[in-house]
Amino acid sequence: MSIKTIFDRYQQAIGTSLWNEQYENMQRTLSHLKDINRNLRTEIRWQRMGEDLDSLEFDDLRVLEQNVDVALKEYHVISTQTETYKKKVKHSYEAYKNLQQELGLREDPAFGYVDNTGAAGWDGAVALAGGGGGASDMYAFRVVPSQPNLHGVAYGSHDLRLG
Repeated sequence: MSIKTIFDRYQQAIGTSLWNEQYENMQRTLSHLKDINRNLRTEIRWQRMGEDLDSLEFDDLRVLEQNVDVALKEYHVISTQTETYKKKVKHSYEAYKNLQQELGLREDPAFGYVDNTGAAGWDGAVALAGGGGGASDMYAFRVVPSQPNLHGVAYGSHDLRLG
């Protein structure tokens, strides 16, 4: 005799089904999950493709409108902040350039920043280096434009090998 036969005889003896309640619970769960799936698919269509607005109910359209309003406000705030920061950067750059002019510095692409005062600047550099004897410790380097720019080149741990 199999287990299935034993359960069938027991159900006939007591007059009820052992699996009806479990089956009904599973059917309710399945129906609930199908509803959730349908709602999620509809929401994905709204967000991704903007399709199927005709099948929406009034409450769904209201929620969609509120979401669009919130997104528009956030966009406005971000764009305003971006414009403000652009103005601050521009103002800072102008102040930087004004300070350079006040200090008499100009940018030389081959050497960096140099004093724009002519020969007096050389005397100032010698004095800064510690007088006549310290000037021999001063070196000037020029970047050759034909050389590759190695600034910003990162060597990760995968490029380092021992042995």
